Amino acid sequence: MEERKTSVFENGLIWFGAGVSIAEILTGTYIGGLGFRKGFLAILLGHVIGCVLLFFAGYIGAQARKSAMETTKMSFGSKGGLWFAAMNILQLVGWTAIMIYDGALTANAIFKTGHWLWALVIGGLILVWILIGITNLGKINTITMAALFILSIVLCVVIFRGRGTAAGGDPISFGAAVELAVSMPLSWMPLISDYTRTAEKPFAATMVSTVSYGLVSTWMFMIGMGAAIFAGTTDLASIMLKAGLGVAGLLIIILSTVTTTFLDAYSAGISCESISRKIDGKKAALLITVAGTVLAIFLPMDDITNFLYLIGSVFAPMIAILIADYFLLKKDRSGQAFSWVSLAVWLIGFILYRLLLKVDLPCGSTFPDMVLTMALAWIAGKISDVNPPEAAEKRGRS
Repeated sequence: MEERKTSVFENGLIWFGAGVSIAEILTGTYIGGLGFRKGFLAILLGHVIGCVLLFFAGYIGAQARKSAMETTKMSFGSKGGLWFAAMNILQLVGWTAIMIYDGALTANAIFKTGHWLWALVIGGLILVWILIGITNLGKINTITMAALFILSIVLCVVIFRGRGTAAGGDPISFGAAVELAVSMPLSWMPLISDYTRTAEKPFAATMVSTVSYGLVSTWMFMIGMGAAIFAGTTDLASIMLKAGLGVAGLLIIILSTVTTTFLDAYSAGISCESISRKIDGKKAALLITVAGTVLAIFLPMDDITNFLYLIGSVFAPMIAILIADYFLLKKDRSGQAFSWVSLAVWLIGFILYRLLLKVDLPCGSTFPDMVLTMALAWIAGKISDVNPPEAAEKRGRS
């Protein structure tokens, strides 16, 4: 795929587009049960936690000039990192299908021509975006983001003009709401380096990418929560219709779905290249888009909370270990085939995350899981420094 250096502005646009998402608005509706004040605090806390971690993940790739899945090899070994590349491809196929499904369903509620038709339209536009290429979108991306910005403001005004009660939607605990807010930036951690690796200014591009995404994602969550509280509904299509946003609403749905899902499919192609250099990333991205479109047409995907938690349990401990190795231990294990120590620490972190989901912590599950996993990775790294594998191997031979 393209390797032209990208500017800070281009990186900011990419992640603005990632934040404007129907999936983020819909996830925000789940938080309406907390009421506005508590819901806002949960969204804000979750995004602060998630975006700090997102920054570190992106900065590693920007400094190392490596894609997201190539950076995992620095902690888990050249072959050990392939496990996470495979898991990332699976989650991105899932995201591609979910995003197309949500966009098509909402578009069909406005113009009832069949959700399958809108799935084909959205899937087709994503294919066009991939064929144009991320470094060639230029003015198209700028115009698209400007249109999305204006339309999102209109939607926001319409929703917050409503007169709702203190809470709307199903009951949810504060900790669960925080975890849902964390889960969105967390889902981008295995992708962000795919875009920051080509940045002209690594630190500035990563910071702008993170802040741009964090602010817009928070805004989308607020729109979703506002729909549940102030408009008294979680059905975005009905809100748009009541406000007279027929065509404009359709544009919001289609453009936001395309700009976000394009990143999923594009990164899936890059992850395929990490598995084998013989794979053409662009062709793989096109095939994944087609697969996601087919899944969106034939499979129901209305509740994605379990999917979000699964992503968290796989990638939160992975990123924690990578951060510990890169910033604290300053280790690079890509010369090994497998780093069994890191893989063992990841498995412990995975199990710990699943256990923490059963405990209603005010800060959610991701933050304590990553802190404990990083601490464990640091301890394991210090112990392996005392008894490095190659030294133990030499003692065994003697």
